[in-house]
Amino acid sequence: MIGSGIDIIAIERVQKSIEKTGRAFLERVYTENEIEYCESRKVNAMQSFAGRFAAKEAVAKALGTGIGTKGVSFSDMEILSDEYGMPCVSLTGKTLQVYKEKKGRSISVSISHDGGFAIAVCHIEYEDDER
Repeated sequence: MIGSGIDIIAIERVQKSIEKTGRAFLERVYTENEIEYCESRKVNAMQSFAGRFAAKEAVAKALGTGIGTKGVSFSDMEILSDEYGMPCVSLTGKTLQVYKEKKGRSISVSISHDGGFAIAVCHIEYEDDER
C-alpha cells in the first residue's frame, strides 16, 4: 500500500511568518540542521524554508494524520538533502512512532519551486496488510 501527500505554499507566506515571529517560527517548524541548510542557500533561503514546510505537510498527509494528530509534529520531521541534492526525510519521536505503527517501509519526498510557490509530494510505502 502507498500513502501519498501533497502540499503547496506561497513562499511569501513563509517569509512573512519568519519576519513576524523570527526565531520562534523557525524553531517551531524546523530543526537546527534545516535552519542551517536553508540559511546557507542565501538568496534562495526562503524557497528552501517554504519547500521544507510543504514537504513536512506532505509527509503528515501521507501518514494519514496531518500535523497535530496523534502527536505528529513539524519538529519530529527533518528534511535535508543527500549528496546529489535529493531531499531525504528523517522521522523521530511521535511521528516516527506513527510511521512504525502503520508499518511504514520507505518514505520519499520531492520538492519544487516556481512562480512564488513551493510544492512537495510525499509517498510512503507500507507493508501490505488488511487495510
